[in-house]
Amino acid sequence: MLGTQKRWQEELFVAGPLSSLIPEDHILKQVDKILDLSWLRKEVADLYCSNNGRPSIDPEAAVRLMLAGFFQGVVQDRKLMREAQVNLAIRWFAGYRLDEKLPDHSSLTKIRQRWGTERFKKIFLKTVQSCIDANLVSGETIHVDATLIRADVSWESVTTKHAETVIKENESEDDKPKGRGRPRKQPKPKKRSATDPDASMATSCKKIIAEPCYKQHGAVDDVCGVIVDVEISTGDANEGSQLPDQVKRIEENTGRKIEILSCDSGYGHGKNYEHLEQQNIEAIIPPKNPGKRGNGIPLSKFKYDAKNKIVMCPGNKILTPGAENKLGVPYRARTKDCKKCRLRDKCFTYTSTSRTVTIVPGYEALMRARRRHKKPDKKFTRTYSRHRWKIEGMHGEAKSQHGLNRAVRRGLDNVAIQAYLTAAVINLKRLAKYAGGLFDDLLAYLANMLAVLTIMVALRVFLKNCTRKRIWKMAG
Repeated sequence: MLGTQKRWQEELFVAGPLSSLIPEDHILKQVDKILDLSWLRKEVADLYCSNNGRPSIDPEAAVRLMLAGFFQGVVQDRKLMREAQVNLAIRWFAGYRLDEKLPDHSSLTKIRQRWGTERFKKIFLKTVQSCIDANLVSGETIHVDATLIRADVSWESVTTKHAETVIKENESEDDKPKGRGRPRKQPKPKKRSATDPDASMATSCKKIIAEPCYKQHGAVDDVCGVIVDVEISTGDANEGSQLPDQVKRIEENTGRKIEILSCDSGYGHGKNYEHLEQQNIEAIIPPKNPGKRGNGIPLSKFKYDAKNKIVMCPGNKILTPGAENKLGVPYRARTKDCKKCRLRDKCFTYTSTSRTVTIVPGYEALMRARRRHKKPDKKFTRTYSRHRWKIEGMHGEAKSQHGLNRAVRRGLDNVAIQAYLTAAVINLKRLAKYAGGLFDDLLAYLANMLAVLTIMVALRVFLKNCTRKRIWKMAG
């Protein structure tokens, strides 16, 4: 029989609570069981007048609206409030009734500006602590990586900043070259966005054109993939130089000592290896390729005595150290030694008169890392394989499901708030999955399966014994 649905008469009253209309497996309903924002009102109380002015939006309701949007991948305020008008789950999660008016989208913008980045960072840190209390974080093995976030600017806003013009205008008479001295090399002009000066041009691959970006430095725990640290910088910041500060933040956030730290080769600097050795942290970091000097003798063939600060070339000649620069300490061979050396043609080009090598900071630790990487053990291989899908999977999840592939607002603080809320949402998903009942259901299912397998094995052994007894009787 072909049925019909009468949809012309609207219901004036709806029997039952609003939560009954939301499926039990909905992500917002799962998160509501483990989300605790009772501390937030006291945290922001000093930003509001206690006895004057119009009542503001409830702080917990505002944060729940933002989190609900990030769960749905809706990160624009206007689009979020339009979605909340018709989405029962968002209304229920934020605490608004069906007949209750929702706040204007501009209110969320004002809240972010008034609260600042530190309070949103505290929301993220609270989710980290909740995961620690639920035993989802060990803090022993940590995976660290960085990713680029496209700035919310157009290509028309990108202009070239002529650095040499600014230097000439501000150059004093004492700094100008005198006589026939060699003129100072002017820095290369940099491109910046006029609408978002905090963003900088960067790319993750030489084959891809540089774009105005920000950079997120993230850290993930190995057990359940909980994010334990997030930091936002400009796109041209070197992630390798951020590692010592990041290690300190991770240990402060988790309250536990890191034992194993995995990163990609972008962090493979001598300073990082040396710092991790001093902190008794095992580094699972593939070192960078040393690079080739044409057909010359590589630096690895030079012997370095760190105790006496001596470098000896393959021709058994001692090199003289120079003044330390930003790359390290240059060691230069004497011209007369190189002139008579039998390895001269193999060591450097005919246009040079002597060989110079640079010993970077942490050179010995770098050499030990390179020797280990030549013959990696099973622990190195296993940990680094987990690094690829743990931390890179987190970045992919944040970009594809929660809108972090592009910044929604401009400015370093606004992008940091977006990153903190995204990380908080991902941690809440982990917490709802493993500590909200689904993990217990999985354990119960596995226990039942184990019991069934035990019974089947026992039955198989019983039948086998019965068969043997029958055969012996027939033989007798």
